[in-house]
Amino acid sequence: MPLTVDGITAGNTTEGHRFMGIGQFTVSGFDDYAVKLKRAHVVLDTGEREAAIWQGAQNLAFAAGMEVVPDAGLLAEVAGLVEWPVPLMGRIGEDFLGLPPEVLQTSMREHQKFFSVRNPKTGRIEGFVTVANIEAADGGATILKGNQKVLSARLSDAKFFWENDLRVAKAGMGEWAEGLKSVTFHNKLGSQADRVERIAALAREIAPLVGAEAEDAERAARLAKLDLRSAMVGEFPELQGVMGRYYALEAGEKPAVADAARDHYSPLGPSDAVPVEPVSVAVALADKIDTLTGFWWIDEKPTGSKDPFALRRAVLGVIRLIDGRKATLSIVDLANAHLVQLFETIKANSKGSFAIAQGIVTLRDGRRVDSKIRDLLFFIHDRLKVHLRDQGVSHDIIDACLAMPGNDDLTLLVKRATALAATLKTEDGANLLQGYKRANNILSQAEQKDGVEYSYGADVKFAETDEERALFAALDRAEATITPAMAAEDFGTAMAAMAALRAPIDAFFTAVQVNSDNQIVRRNRLNLLHRIRAICSGVADLSRIEG
Repeated sequence: MPLTVDGITAGNTTEGHRFMGIGQFTVSGFDDYAVKLKRAHVVLDTGEREAAIWQGAQNLAFAAGMEVVPDAGLLAEVAGLVEWPVPLMGRIGEDFLGLPPEVLQTSMREHQKFFSVRNPKTGRIEGFVTVANIEAADGGATILKGNQKVLSARLSDAKFFWENDLRVAKAGMGEWAEGLKSVTFHNKLGSQADRVERIAALAREIAPLVGAEAEDAERAARLAKLDLRSAMVGEFPELQGVMGRYYALEAGEKPAVADAARDHYSPLGPSDAVPVEPVSVAVALADKIDTLTGFWWIDEKPTGSKDPFALRRAVLGVIRLIDGRKATLSIVDLANAHLVQLFETIKANSKGSFAIAQGIVTLRDGRRVDSKIRDLLFFIHDRLKVHLRDQGVSHDIIDACLAMPGNDDLTLLVKRATALAATLKTEDGANLLQGYKRANNILSQAEQKDGVEYSYGADVKFAETDEERALFAALDRAEATITPAMAAEDFGTAMAAMAALRAPIDAFFTAVQVNSDNQIVRRNRLNLLHRIRAICSGVADLSRIEG
């Protein structure tokens, strides 16, 4: 049936490849359309084109004793540019083999859409694969010759940038450090040079917390942004950090310091690798905490789907950098300490009045902080919930741990939440939760009814049953284990001791009537329930757990 859209009428005739096609032909349906297009040298399916490109490129590289560098993004892009993919392999000129592999790969990918080919024996990028859209009579020799001519011109520029940058690097990079003073980071947060000063001071504070030398962390922070002024990063911004490492090594810096220049931007996303070396971690955390504290202070927070300064990504980066580390690291304390330098920058760039205090609030553990720092902590907690939910920790377990003092120490917070989640997956843990809730409900109702708090005075001498006496003994044992375990941040041991209370608590509720007619016995049993609540609540706020 004829179909017309915007004056164009559809038909059942089409053509294939522009040069290798067979002229017009008619089709009777989609399957017939796909088959006849292939005969006319057009591969209709994108996935099939991708597979053909990748297999052809690998075959060419293997025949030359080399390997293609995987690049899924480039593969998808090239597959969308050709109808009849014909991979061709060429060699990079000897003059350019001394360039860093990242420079070669980036230049070829961005400018020429070439795949890089690596020599596994040397680790160098020594060749490339381009994908033609035609089967040339000369086997692609002319196409390769033209591509190599253009590539040589591109790589000549890259070599020029590299050699000039090396001259500055070997001179100590002072020229670039001076240049950062004229690069604005944000009109309220100063220049990149201002930011480097803040990050260096913060990295020095963080260093001992993550096992790094303070001098190395500060030095790395002062070098980390210098490559932003290099010619190579000016041409290829995606190489920032990567080039910084090369230049720092050329300047004679320690490998750990140079590595931090490359790694401090990471992780950039959920699939990006997380730095593990202490100096790199210190600088990466300092960089992200400076960003978060600064933008929170000037009210440039994410709103809805808008996040122009990638603050959500920065928070996830902080979480992933801290997750799994042994260090105790308080986000609130670091942000508070950082405000001193931050205020100086904001004040210097403020065109109007400047107020430091925005409203002081008190945290759960009694610390008094500015309300904006507390709001930043809440935002971090929200992102942490998403991070932990992806790891199988439910929102109510996270809330139970967030309700505890010191919840700005993300290392301890994650350890506590994962330990609690593991405990509640056991039979004892799940049943203990029900026993705890029963004890808490009875105790809360009695306190509300009587207008008093039953929080002191449980004495085993008033126990009337073996089950009561057994619960007293079990609580004594649990407390003796939980108290030192919590002090040592051994949440697994503390949670296991708490779960061991399941059986004596169950036996107590089966055999004992809490609200006895004897008021002395009743009060003693209510005080005993308070011990259950107090011991369990010292590990996490179990009242927030659902179910």
